[in-house]
Order: sequence, then C-alpha cells, then structure tokens
Amino acid sequence: MLETSGTFQPGVIEEIQRKAATGLYAIRGYGTLRERRWATFDDLTFLPCSLTRIPLEGYREKCSTKTVLGTRHAKKPIELDIPIMITGMSWGALSLNAKTALAKGAALAGSSNTTGDGGMLRAERDASRCLIYEVLPSRYGINIHDMREADGIELTIGQGAKPGTGGLLLGSKVSDVIAHQRDLPIGVDQRSPARHPDFLGPDDMVIKVEELREATDGQVPIFVKMGASRVFDDVKLAAKAGADVIVVDGMEGGTAASPAILQEHTGLPTLAAVCEARRALEDIGVYGEVQLIIAGGIRDGVDAAKAMALGADAIYIGTAALIALNCNRAMYEIDYHAIGAAPYHCHHCHTGRCPVGITTQNPELMQRLDIDEGAERVLNLLRAMTLEIQMLARACGKSDVHHLEPEDMAALTAEASMICGIPLAGTRKVFGS
Repeated sequence: MLETSGTFQPGVIEEIQRKAATGLYAIRGYGTLRERRWATFDDLTFLPCSLTRIPLEGYREKCSTKTVLGTRHAKKPIELDIPIMITGMSWGALSLNAKTALAKGAALAGSSNTTGDGGMLRAERDASRCLIYEVLPSRYGINIHDMREADGIELTIGQGAKPGTGGLLLGSKVSDVIAHQRDLPIGVDQRSPARHPDFLGPDDMVIKVEELREATDGQVPIFVKMGASRVFDDVKLAAKAGADVIVVDGMEGGTAASPAILQEHTGLPTLAAVCEARRALEDIGVYGEVQLIIAGGIRDGVDAAKAMALGADAIYIGTAALIALNCNRAMYEIDYHAIGAAPYHCHHCHTGRCPVGITTQNPELMQRLDIDEGAERVLNLLRAMTLEIQMLARACGKSDVHHLEPEDMAALTAEASMICGIPLAGTRKVFGS
C-alpha cells in the first residue's frame, strides 16, 4: 500500500506545483469544497412532542409560514407567504435566463428574489412578486429609478464566501450587454471594491442608511448584509445604524468567482453565525424588532428550520436554487469534461462556460436553460423546503414556523452544545456555559 504525507496530500502537491508554474493563486466558483471539519446544522436534532407537549395534525391543523420583514421603520414591510428567499446573485455572474427563472419561481412560491451586483435586470423585475435591490460597493448599474421600483433595499457590506473583499467577474462573462449595464470595457476582468466609497465605518453608515431611506420615501425596508466575521459586534452596529433587517451570510455561502483560499479559510460557519447574531440583537434589546435573515449553505428545509429555531426570521438560499435550475446535473457531459469538470463535481462557475446555461453569458449555452421549466423547478424546491419546515414545526407542537425555538432541539456534539447554548443529547449539560 502506497502511503502519502498527512500534510502534503496529492491535491496540496498539485496546487503548489500549479502556483510554481503560473505564479497565480486559484480562482473558482461555488463554495467551500473541503470535508466538514466544523459544527454544522447536522450536529443538532429536533425533539418532537411525545407526552410533555402535543404535536399538530398535518392534515387538519394549520401551521403558518407567513413572514413579515421590515416592521421597524418601513411604511410598507415585506410580507411573504414563506420564510425562504432567493439571495442576491448578479446578472453577469448568472445568465438572463437564470435570473428570470429564479424571479419567476420565487414569485409563484410567494417569496422574493434579490438583484445582486450590477443593477436591476428588467426581465427580473417584471417576473418578480417581491424584489430586493442590492446596493454594493461597486455601484455598477445603480439607478435611482430602478431602486424606487424595489420592495426592499439591501446595503451589502460583504458576503460569506469572501468577506472583506469585493466581487469578481472574469472577462469571459463581460459580454457587450453586461459591459453596457455596468459601464465596463468588454471582455476585461472586473474586480469590485472591497468597501463602499462613501462611508468607512458604522457611524458613516448611519448617513447611508438614511440616504437610502430618503431615496425610497421611507416606504421599503433597508437590509444590511454582511459576511459572517465579527458577527456579535457587526450585528449590533448594523442595528444601531438603523437597519430594519440584518442578513448574516455564513462561510458555507457560494459565489460565482473568488480566490479559493477565501472560501476555505475566512469567516464563521453559518451555525455559529446565527447564534452570535441572535445574541447580539438580544444584547441590545432589539431581537424581534430587527428581523434576521441567515444565509450560507442552506440545503433543505431541515437546515432552514434549525436556523429559524436558533433565531432567524427568514432564510436566503443561493446555491440550492441554482442546483434546482440543473446546476451539476448529469447532462451535456462532454461540455463538463471540456472545462475540466464533471456532473456533481463542477465548481467552474467563473469560466463563463456553464454547460447547463446558468453561470454564462454565451447565448448558445443560455438557451439550454428554459425559463418556464426552471421557474417550476425553483417553485417545487421552495414548496418542498417549506413543507419540511412545517412538518418539523408541527411535530414540535408549533402552529407557526416562527415559533420554533432552541428548546425544540438537542445538540449531538459538545461543540454544537457550546456554540448554540443547547444541552448535549442525553444530558442536561450545556458545554462551555
């Protein structure tokens, strides 16, 4: 049997040799690819009713999923039928077909979608029931008239896959139409700034939040989105700055393009992020007044329900929604192999050569994604995830999914017990307390 070094595994050796040959670090899409090595939602289990509580009948007793966001200051808070939303992914990173399908699917499910970097796509607005308009450091495509058509404004400080850095759109995706939208040269790599040009810290951000509120006549909620980093302090500062809704994006979050080391070695896991965020809002007495959205690697209704039990009011999904559109599906395999990938193993979103037409601006590849079929698949995913949340909530005796709480769960590892403040299964002990 051939032995390998525990430190210098074959993949590590290959990466060192690639750097030695090119002098460049690796850029790729998707999210963290390394094997699980931190506490996740899988380290928690629900404790359904038996004798101490009464479960609800799934076919006879209702379990509400209505979700309201922006009750703090907005004249028109957002009202959704379900607590699962589509996160911001830019037109540019994604194709027109993908953005439109996501918007249409979310609308059919009674949910929302978010613009991402690069401004608003008209087809996306037309297909949306509720559209969140994202304001990022780049200001690409920012248009006050488009902003005033939105149902919410999201001031983005960072994202989970690459906190502390700006966006990246490689030249292969900067087509003539994307270049025109963003006022960029065609075919040239675009790197967004790491921070906003008109404020440097939380004190300045107060002015920016008020500026966005004034621009929209105070009608819509102002979200502040951040990558999960120094969550406890950052969430309190965002709340103090006047945010109606705070979005915390964990390190398992995805991206269309980023240096690989940022995806693997920066930020906090989503499980830790939601716990810190809730504690922060409780610490300053605004938990429940300021709504909390959690994002970052949410795969199904189980993850979503656990995040809500830990304190989230709603959930963003991104990668899961793209998978619903056929990302990594076993089709067009020749084209997968041509970019050095394979179905179920593709993380080549940055190349602009997506075989299934999602992360590309190539017209021929885009046509492989039918908008109506894609929208139906997104709708089905959102419905199924919602049913999963309801199933778990009813089993725990809840008539509203928002009534799930930490007491409805037990930790399966000491690490999860310490992070979440939940007793370890089989004990009454919260480790680290």
